Amino acid sequence: MNILSYGLLGLLTREESSGYDLMLKIQPHWQAKHSQIYPLLSKMENDELLSSRWVQQSDKPDKKMYAVTDKGIEKLLGWMITPVTAPVTRDEFNLRILCVGIAEDGSMRRILNERKNWFNERIRYFEDLKSRIPQDNLRVGSREFGSYILVQKGLMNAQTGLEWCNWVTQLLDGQAAIQDPIPVISEN
Repeated sequence: MNILSYGLLGLLTREESSGYDLMLKIQPHWQAKHSQIYPLLSKMENDELLSSRWVQQSDKPDKKMYAVTDKGIEKLLGWMITPVTAPVTRDEFNLRILCVGIAEDGSMRRILNERKNWFNERIRYFEDLKSRIPQDNLRVGSREFGSYILVQKGLMNAQTGLEWCNWVTQLLDGQAAIQDPIPVISEN
């Protein structure tokens, strides 16, 4: 079992889903492709962590729907009590920013503008996801509460990233002093 497997199990605790639906649901939180998801679903079904059934469709090919089994829930609960690993950051943008000292100002501005556009797209994406979560699920204890707080986290991360890009642009324009853009907050 890898981390993606556990994420798929977690999504299936909410509702029965097809592999394609699972790919769409996990995308805001974990980048995964069909080629990764379908073999995992097959393996988890062979390991009796999932059950499946075929649904006939008149206008599309039949689809396979997956549901988590009691054994799958036990496996997921066991994983939930293990320590969480540190997050991994692999962002080409960060490596390019490390090289700005040798780049022309125009290159830096182009890279920043590309990232600003990306953050604006992410803000719209997460706002759209948030608008589709029913209001009665925006409470602690609902099955969708985890999705809601993770969508909010994605939105906040995108907003902070956009603020950072704007701050760097102000530095380039000479409109901001070289200093910390926000005060350091101490731990409680």
